[in-house]
Amino acid sequence: MARTARTTRTAKPKIYARAKLRKLRRERGMNQVELARALGLSTSYLNQIEHSQRPLTAPVLLRLAEVLGVEPEFFSEADEERLATDLRTALADEAAGVSVPAEEAADLARDHPAAARALVALHQRYRAAAERAAALAAPGERTVPAPLPAEPHDEVRDFFYAHHNHFASLDTAAEHLAGVLGLTGEPGPGPGPGAERAAGPLEERLAARHGVRVVHAAPRRGADARRFDPASGLLYLSPWLSEGQRAFQLATQLALLEHGPLLDTLASGGDGNGGRTELGSPEAVGLARIGLANYFAGALLMPYTAFHTAAEESGYDIELLQARFGVGFETVCHRLSTLQRSGRRGVPFSFLRADRAGNISKRQSATDFHFSRLGGTCPLWTVYAAFSAPGRILTQVAEMPDGKRYFWVARTVTRGGYGHHAPRAEFAVALGCELRHAHRLVHAEGVALDDPRAATPIGLGCRICERRDCAQRARPPAGGRLTVDPDRRTTVPYPVDSPAAPPIEGG
Repeated sequence: MARTARTTRTAKPKIYARAKLRKLRRERGMNQVELARALGLSTSYLNQIEHSQRPLTAPVLLRLAEVLGVEPEFFSEADEERLATDLRTALADEAAGVSVPAEEAADLARDHPAAARALVALHQRYRAAAERAAALAAPGERTVPAPLPAEPHDEVRDFFYAHHNHFASLDTAAEHLAGVLGLTGEPGPGPGPGAERAAGPLEERLAARHGVRVVHAAPRRGADARRFDPASGLLYLSPWLSEGQRAFQLATQLALLEHGPLLDTLASGGDGNGGRTELGSPEAVGLARIGLANYFAGALLMPYTAFHTAAEESGYDIELLQARFGVGFETVCHRLSTLQRSGRRGVPFSFLRADRAGNISKRQSATDFHFSRLGGTCPLWTVYAAFSAPGRILTQVAEMPDGKRYFWVARTVTRGGYGHHAPRAEFAVALGCELRHAHRLVHAEGVALDDPRAATPIGLGCRICERRDCAQRARPPAGGRLTVDPDRRTTVPYPVDSPAAPPIEGG
C-alpha cells in the first residue's frame, strides 16, 4: 500500500515562458500570429506571455508543449536560475570592477540567456588564464606545461548537471536488460537483497555474450576494484568488495561491453536530452563515458519503474531502499537524484558528496539548486555537520538568500579500511529537494516545515552570498564597501557598507 502523503504543502510557483518561447517559436519558423492561431489564443495574449506579463496556465502550457513538440518541463525556470547564479558568480569576481545587483543578473539570464552564457564562458576562460599566468610566474619553476582549458572532472560534472542527471535512453536500455535477467527489484525466493541475487545472472551474461570470466582476486597488489583484461577475457574483481559493490562493477563492465555505441553518442552530447553539451577534451569524454556506464549500472540494479515505485511507497526511505536493492547509502542517494522520467517523475533531488575540507567530488541536480564553483560552500550546510555525527542521518531546512527553502538529508559514508594499515576515505553525502516536496519524504516527519524559524540561513559561498549578518563568513561579499573602523568591533566578520543592509550592532 502506498504511503499516505502529508497534507502540508507549499504553493507551486508560477511559470513564465520568458525568452524560451520566443526562441522556440523562431526555431519553428513561426510568427506570433501563426503560433497564437495554433494555440487558440489572441495575438495580444501570446505577446503578453512572451514578455512575461502573464504566467503560463496549465492548459496553455500543455497546448504549447503539444504544438511546439517539447515536454512541459522545457519551460521550467530551473535552467534560468542556474544560469543566473553562474552569472552572479562571474560578475562577483574582482576583475569585473563593478558591483552588479542580483536582480540585474537574473534579468539578463532570463531575457538574454545567450549573452549571459557568453559572459560566464568568458569568465571561465579568464580564470583559466589567470591560473596559468600565476603558475608561469611561480618562482623556481623552469617549465610549466600548458594546462587544459578546464579540468576534465569539472567538465564532466557540468555535463551531468546540464542533463539534469537523467539519461532516458540509458534508463530504458538498463530496465529492458533487467527484465531479461530477472532483476526486477522485487523480493524473490533467493537469499539476500536485489544486488546479491544480481551478481550470478550478470556473471552468466558476461560469460555467454562476451566470453568474459570473472576472477575474484586482484591481478596484483593495488587499489583496483575492477580491472578487465581484453586479451585474456578475464575480469578481476577485488575480493574486498561487498555483494552490492561486486554487482555494481559487473553491471558497469556489462555496460561498457554491450552499450559502447550508446555511451559514445551520449558522451558526445548527441541525443538532445537536456540540450547538447560539448566536452572540450578527450580526457573529459573518456570520464563522461565511464560516468555514463556507472549510471547504467545503477539503473540496472535499481530498474526505474520498480525503484520509483518502492521509493514512493516507502516515503523515499533511503535505508529501506538500501536493504531492498542491496546497495549502499550513497548509491541509493545517487539513484534517487535521477528519477526524472517523463510521466513517472520522482522527487527532483540534488545530490552531492563532499569531504571534511569542503571539496565537492560529486554533484548532480534535477533542480535549480546551484553548487558554488568558486570560494567553497557554506559551512552552515548540514552536509558538513554530518562529520560530527558519523553514520547518523541528519536533516535540515535551509533557506537561501533569495528566500527559497530546501529540505536536506545528509550522512557520512566510509570507503576502504580493510586492514589496520589500509587507507580509509570518509565523505558526507547529501540529498536535497525544494521544501514544497518535503512532505513526500519520511525523513521530514516531525520537522516544522512551515515554521520559518526552523530554517537555517545558508548561501552558495561567502563571495557571492548577500547575507550581511553571518557570523560564519570567511570572505567579504562582492559588492559594497568594506567597513574599516578601529573604534568599532562587530560580531560579524567583514562588515560591509550597504544601503539595503541595517547597521550591525557592535559587541
